[in-house]
Amino acid sequence: MGKQERNIYAGGNTAKGYQHFYDSVLKGLDRVLILIGGTEQEISRLIATIGKEMSNRCLDVEWIHSPFVNDEYDGVMIPGLKTGVVNGNYPRSIHPKAPGVIETFVDLTPAILTEKLQGQKTRIVELHEQIAQSCQKAYDSFAQALQIHDEWEYFYINALDRKKANDVTEELGHMLLGEHSLPKKGRSRHMYFGAATPKGPVDHIQSLTANLEKRYFIKGRPGSGKSTMLKKLAAEAEQKGYDVEVYHCGFDPNSLDMLVIPERSVAIFDSTAPHEYFPSRVGDEIVDMYERTIEPGTDEKFAVELAEIKERYSAKMKEGTGYLAEAKGMRDQLFAIYSQATDPKLLETIVHHTLAECIRMAEAATTE
Repeated sequence: MGKQERNIYAGGNTAKGYQHFYDSVLKGLDRVLILIGGTEQEISRLIATIGKEMSNRCLDVEWIHSPFVNDEYDGVMIPGLKTGVVNGNYPRSIHPKAPGVIETFVDLTPAILTEKLQGQKTRIVELHEQIAQSCQKAYDSFAQALQIHDEWEYFYINALDRKKANDVTEELGHMLLGEHSLPKKGRSRHMYFGAATPKGPVDHIQSLTANLEKRYFIKGRPGSGKSTMLKKLAAEAEQKGYDVEVYHCGFDPNSLDMLVIPERSVAIFDSTAPHEYFPSRVGDEIVDMYERTIEPGTDEKFAVELAEIKERYSAKMKEGTGYLAEAKGMRDQLFAIYSQATDPKLLETIVHHTLAECIRMAEAATTE
């Protein structure tokens, strides 16, 4: 098998505010390079430079995408080197808790000529405050959308046959895990497959599941037991000794949207909007929770009420995306200010030294 590139989110803009799983994402590493100072864009470019060089050296890489700026990176993992390079600026607050992990802080601030920022201090403070305010407005909108989503769930929770839901979970557990257990302790790693971004919802389900032999597409309605089922299956898989990739919902991080069990080459995920997909190859299968667990005719019985709720929900989600876009515009303004005050040669020196350290580790790994 050739080198692999994976795409995930470690943090997200959710109905609970900015929520991240860096402790879990970075678990198992021996070294973490934490980039501080500079702008989102400058740090992303340094991360991209390192990740691409490692990929060119035929090492697997895992890209951590930014939920704040589309097509930018918050980090890159190089599993073969047990090394990660991440953006450590607010609000991420990254400090690996695992004993023995070597943390190296790489500060981009020396490349900034502070004297060139003297006349921009007031504007810089204003922009930071406005970014925080716009993000908070987005989170407030998403929180209101979650309340509306609870109204949406109410109709289906009342129509849910819990015995049938448990039967589906048991059936899937058998298909996902079989009858055997592995002679080791199972581990789980928590993250997101997508995020709310300034351009709307984005996900990487297709690339994350591309090499798996079996994919289960869960269809259903809010409140039809999808997340509860995934939580039960994750616990069962870990109990049986399997390593589980647990993907949380980018809207409500307390809910789950996907499990991947690499040792079984299988994924099961919530395939409903805004990440709705359909079977496209051998090994794909639909599990319809509405059809199997909800009282027939529920959609039709409450069609008027559900349509009104969906409209309010969609409006709040759109409103939240608009605020994220506002914040992105202000981040662009900050980038323009700092770019004019950045010494490109000093920045290039920092990039060169950081990349050289990663190359050194890569070369040492290949000679072991």
